[in-house]
Amino acid sequence: MKDPCENSAENEPEEEVKAAAGDFSEIAEAEKGSVADSDSDFETEGTLGLGEVVKDTLYLGFCQAFNVVPVSCFLRQENAAELSLRHRGLGPQGAQALASMLTSNPYIKRLDLRDNGLCVAGAEALADVLSKNSSISDVDLSENQFGAPGVQALCAALTVNQAVQKMKLAGNGLEEQAAKYLADLLLVHTGLKSLDLSYNQLNDQAGETLGPALAENTGLTELDISWNHLRGPGAIAFARGLEANIFLKVLDISYNGFGDLGALAVAEALKVNNVLEELNMSNNRIFAAGALSLGMDLRVNQTLRILVDIEVNRKFDDLASSVKVILPGLCIKKGAQREQYPQGSAPK
Repeated sequence: MKDPCENSAENEPEEEVKAAAGDFSEIAEAEKGSVADSDSDFETEGTLGLGEVVKDTLYLGFCQAFNVVPVSCFLRQENAAELSLRHRGLGPQGAQALASMLTSNPYIKRLDLRDNGLCVAGAEALADVLSKNSSISDVDLSENQFGAPGVQALCAALTVNQAVQKMKLAGNGLEEQAAKYLADLLLVHTGLKSLDLSYNQLNDQAGETLGPALAENTGLTELDISWNHLRGPGAIAFARGLEANIFLKVLDISYNGFGDLGALAVAEALKVNNVLEELNMSNNRIFAAGALSLGMDLRVNQTLRILVDIEVNRKFDDLASSVKVILPGLCIKKGAQREQYPQGSAPK
């Protein structure tokens, strides 16, 4: 099967794009006869004001320049607070056409482009948008095959413009190189409150990179790094980052490979951390020794409210019961199950 990202760099000439954004009167005349016969799913609904006509015509011009089919629901949502175009098959060129219209859009607060095969070229186009648009604060770019180059562009943009508070980058094939760009972002973007890095390939080297950044981060309150490959020294380094962090309230590290040593490091972190409220660490190859260490150190922690843990034995059950005497508000969920992610994979 052909990789949709293979030819993402083969974009239309820049001159054509400039022509699409040229003088409105020329574009309008060109589009009068072409919109009705277009192969797009665009349907004009009601009477639009002149401003809307201008924007719609410009978008159609960009789509023509990039040789992509316009997305009708964008024309219906361009003045709404949320633009949801997930699973639309936009591709890199579709993202570039869309990005041309988003840079100065003051209405959209939440942008959902999940599963569109945007690839690196699409990430770069959206990075340009996010570096300039101060209205968009919630972005879902999961399942778009960005890899490290795409994340590099996005992280650079978020460093310049820190309007984005919530970012989802699940299922983008991110590995240790991408972790370097993410770590740099965590060190400077204090406005980023929620980050989803689940269903990637972040390994032990990535953990060693992200751990110190997590320790220094002063803004993130929710982090999902489940379904990755954090294990060994990387899991321990990440746990040490948790120990020093004083902002994170919700953490999901399930479906990694922390093991007993990683569980011990998390237990040590929970003795010191007095901020974290919810922790999911199920399915991490943690056996009795690690579970008992975790249970013992929970006696010291006073802030954790919800713990989604591993399958446990009678000994841990007894220990958990004694912990709940000390912390009656603590909710311990055992052996949590999650649906399989279509493009992800469990830890090897």
